[in-house]
Amino acid sequence: MSAEDTLRRAVAEFVGAFALIFIGAGSIVTANGIHDPALIGVAIAHGLTIAIMVSAVGRISGGHFNPAITFGFLITRRIKPALAVVYWLAQFGGAALAALLVRDLLPRASTEAVKLGVPALGGGVDAGAGFALEAIFTFFLVWAVFATAVDPRGAFKSIAGLAIGLTITIDILFGGPLTGAAMNPARAFGPQLVGNHWSDGWVWYAGPVLGASVAAALYELLYLRPARPEAGEPA
Repeated sequence: MSAEDTLRRAVAEFVGAFALIFIGAGSIVTANGIHDPALIGVAIAHGLTIAIMVSAVGRISGGHFNPAITFGFLITRRIKPALAVVYWLAQFGGAALAALLVRDLLPRASTEAVKLGVPALGGGVDAGAGFALEAIFTFFLVWAVFATAVDPRGAFKSIAGLAIGLTITIDILFGGPLTGAAMNPARAFGPQLVGNHWSDGWVWYAGPVLGASVAAALYELLYLRPARPEAGEPA
């Protein structure tokens, strides 16, 4: 792969991750919190952003915008380690810049009230439960990615962006009040870094990586590996 192609992919991942955090975290700030009745708006903002970005630049980089998704591609050998590192740098970098601009461009009182949209555990949800929930939410997301954008029998050119975006929307509608339903280490990292809010931070890294790994490996094993011939059939 040429340096120019690597750069094109990195920029696409940077822009996608930037858009998700800028629009996603910004929607939480303007809605005054994920536990607000405006949760529907927050969920739609995240989902539409991903749907648009995947549709816009998915053909260039694959439209990951999420270090957990990239990790799923890495363990299934669908991306080379060096390129995965480039993707991670672009994703975390875009997230950090987006959170910085949300902090500096939006009203300070609003950003402080919701800690820049940092995902947080809801009342009665401990870190262990949060970890499991984030893993499950991310499993759904990566399963949708592999089924629509990776599987050659999927519908990448027609509905992959919509399907992936809607998966994020339904996860947030259910999980927003419980864990923030980040499903994405970069979505957590940008606001955490800029706002210096790290409480139970490991939940939004370990959970998504586990969920992505299980979904990617399982879909690869069940549906993408060449089927073995049945007994009596030619190999």
